[in-house]
Amino acid sequence: MPEPLPSHASVVVIGGGIMGCSTLYHLAQMGVSDAVLLERNALTSGTTWHSAAQVRALRNSRNLTRMIQYSVDLYSRLEQETRQSVGWIQKGSLSIATNPDRLTHVKRQEALAHAYGIDAVSIPPGEAKERWPLMNAEDVLGAVWSPSDGRVSPSDVCAALVKGAKAQAAKLFERTGVTGILTDQGRITGVETTQGAITCDAVALCTGLWSREVGAMAGAEVPALACEHFYLLTKPIDGIVGNTPTLSDHDNHLYIRDDSGGLLVGCFEPMGKPIAPGVLNESFEFGLLPEDWDHFEPMMMNALHRLPALETAEVKMLLNGPESFTPDGTFMLGETAETRGLFLGCGMNSVGMASGGGAGMNLAHAIVHGHTAYDLSEADAKRFAPVFNSVEHLMARAPEILGTHYDICYPGKQLKTARDLRRLPLDAEYRAAGAHMGQVYGWERPLYFGKTAEPVLRFDRPDWFENVRAEVSAAHEKAAIFDASPLGKIEVTGPDAEAFLRYTCAGHVQRSPGSVIYTAVLNQRGTYESDITAHRIAQDHYRLFVGTNAIKRDLAWFRRHAVGFDLTLEDSTEKYAVLGLMGPEAARIVGDCGAPDLNDLGYFKVGPAHIAGKHVRAARLSYVGEAGWEITCLTENARAIYAALTAAGAVPAGLFAQTSMRVEKGFCAMGHELDSDVTPISAGLDFATRKSGGFIGANALAAARAKGDVSRVFSLTLDDPTAVPLGHEPVYLDGKIVGQTTTCAFGYRVGKPVALCHGHHRLAGGTRLQVDIARQMFDATVAEGPMFDPDGTQMKV
Repeated sequence: MPEPLPSHASVVVIGGGIMGCSTLYHLAQMGVSDAVLLERNALTSGTTWHSAAQVRALRNSRNLTRMIQYSVDLYSRLEQETRQSVGWIQKGSLSIATNPDRLTHVKRQEALAHAYGIDAVSIPPGEAKERWPLMNAEDVLGAVWSPSDGRVSPSDVCAALVKGAKAQAAKLFERTGVTGILTDQGRITGVETTQGAITCDAVALCTGLWSREVGAMAGAEVPALACEHFYLLTKPIDGIVGNTPTLSDHDNHLYIRDDSGGLLVGCFEPMGKPIAPGVLNESFEFGLLPEDWDHFEPMMMNALHRLPALETAEVKMLLNGPESFTPDGTFMLGETAETRGLFLGCGMNSVGMASGGGAGMNLAHAIVHGHTAYDLSEADAKRFAPVFNSVEHLMARAPEILGTHYDICYPGKQLKTARDLRRLPLDAEYRAAGAHMGQVYGWERPLYFGKTAEPVLRFDRPDWFENVRAEVSAAHEKAAIFDASPLGKIEVTGPDAEAFLRYTCAGHVQRSPGSVIYTAVLNQRGTYESDITAHRIAQDHYRLFVGTNAIKRDLAWFRRHAVGFDLTLEDSTEKYAVLGLMGPEAARIVGDCGAPDLNDLGYFKVGPAHIAGKHVRAARLSYVGEAGWEITCLTENARAIYAALTAAGAVPAGLFAQTSMRVEKGFCAMGHELDSDVTPISAGLDFATRKSGGFIGANALAAARAKGDVSRVFSLTLDDPTAVPLGHEPVYLDGKIVGQTTTCAFGYRVGKPVALCHGHHRLAGGTRLQVDIARQMFDATVAEGPMFDPDGTQMKV
């Protein structure tokens, strides 16, 4: 007789694929002995069972790579722990390049591998051919060999994970579908199933293809959509002897490996086929979609070019199995903004088996400890604008995301689908000025101006180089306007506004009305949750400015800590526009436009004025190192104010110019130099925190100071003016890696390429280093303080 459902579980995991099984296993390992996993059909019956199951460790960030390295370690030891075979085959992977840009791309990957401790080495075409004799290598220019990569048996891995979880008292219930998720005042209280109800404190939503619909049961946005995904299986062919490395031919959108003596040829075609919600229902168990040879034909032609032996091979089947994709190609992991206790582990973008071990561990860690084991903000469940949860936008975007899986990572690359979702108040004016737009949190933001043709993406000096130079020159010599309207804005009002911010913010928020406050928002570990600017407008009113893509996350953070305080929190992002007027002529321009009194406003002060007859609130500060104001106005007044400023001589400037100037000034940014692994001390920003404590993370910060922690963020300039660092490059001292670049740009005011970096330890100004850009070493020098205007007088004049 089947075991009855328990009436209560601390955590209910929904979904029996790799993410659900891994999460259950790690919850049990972390002491959650009453965790249960519910699967409406059978284990692995959704996407996991038909996964090609490649486990390639290298990703584009340290922590995503670290996560997959954990998967590799877990899969290699599970068999010994559980006595259950996992089919781990470690034969390595070979990535070939057939054009110069792809060769640069794979060499950048090789450099990254060295930074992350992964064994990878460039090899010539001849050696690549030796490692894959069936390959046509006539057009191969080079390759990277990664001997530690491998593959697993998906169903066996899941069986081992469940076996390990059950050994720690966790429970599995198959044929138990979730029909509802119960909440009370925005918090998880239980689940309803086909076998009865379970009360619980948390739900781990690992439902793959059906995650958007299941998340909606709890009132949460889960923007993921299924696409068709194809691979070809052949019968045994001559030349396949034993297991082979995985061959990646990304220029032809292919991955290739042996399978039962034959070949498995998979693809990520340039534009996939979306699957509308509802097509895959609860009866879709170990299911496949119809073969589509017309759609696969272009990929088949590519495969025949790369593998001539395919021409005479017998086809076993063209497998068409659905996979789920997110709007940016990275999975969703962590607690949702909408519902406390609802944790996402879904939208795996066809890397579920590679990521699953480490992602499941991090999801369990988030449930048990309140945060992931290390920073995974790039996968934060709260990172998407609500507009991306639209079926229409997902149907457009998901197929493109499938196609970008093997794209070359060019700087400045933009997605083409689901665009123009959110337009700035000055969108028409910017497009008239030749703005090249980039999408950030759904907003279309100008990257640079004066575009006359679509830029050709490249790794060397970009097409927009001179456009950006002109914008920086305008800000440095005259005046430029930087649009910061998409910054998230949160109104904090009420009698407890100051007390609340003293608790949630590490900075000096007690300053008098009319002050601008820069502050870190920390967690209990003393590391960054956010990095914000606050305007104290009145005794009981602050306006917080948070990152463009952080508004959903930060608003959820503040709301969850507002219990017991007498105040109101309001998202005012779209109510106000923000124009940064910067440069030596800014003072004259505000005078010409009716606000000469702004010149009397002190640095880091905010006050009211009228520009073009419209009320504004101007803050005297600078993110680009030039004197000026960030001018906040009602959205409907932005056009009149912009018209007045430009008529007086200001010109618009884009995000590329802003980044260049920010890096020259050594200003850190969330997601680049700052994240939840970094403290204000290690970022060199401890001067902006209160030493008296009383805020979240104060004790951890005090302990770090007592331990002698120091700043490890540093700036550098490269000697060669033609070098083009992009970020994530390893930095060497005496032949050893001592750090990595975070944000890079050309510094037009200093005349050299510039970078901000994270070091393994503190590096003194003047230290000579080398930066590895696609395996070419470029000499560089550590700067002592900011590279431009180190004493800050330029932006305070």
